[in-house]
Amino acid sequence: MTSMTLALSDDLAQRLRPLESYLSTVLELSLVGFQTAAAATATEVIRFLSGDPAPKDILAYHASERAQERTRRLLALNQAGLLSEEEQRKLDELEKIEHIVRLLKARAAVALKDA
Repeated sequence: MTSMTLALSDDLAQRLRPLESYLSTVLELSLVGFQTAAAATATEVIRFLSGDPAPKDILAYHASERAQERTRRLLALNQAGLLSEEEQRKLDELEKIEHIVRLLKARAAVALKDA
């Protein structure tokens, strides 16, 4: 893992402080591409993490029904072989977000076990 040092304004540093333990995840989510439909799901995850959830809350976390419905729709289209290129990109982005959430849940499970 690589460490990085950033120069931030005091205001930005203050706003990021609640996300400190999840900052690498927030940065990774931001790289997903906020121009797509996956943006809403990424924003949900970031809002959730900004509340500094306890490990048990992370394990219980689920995306909103709306986000789950978007994913189910894309998966159904994919299974039927009817995805457009744009829809495939959206599905790929949602899968990246799901992978990140799974990693967070795995870390939370370890934290609970070690507690």
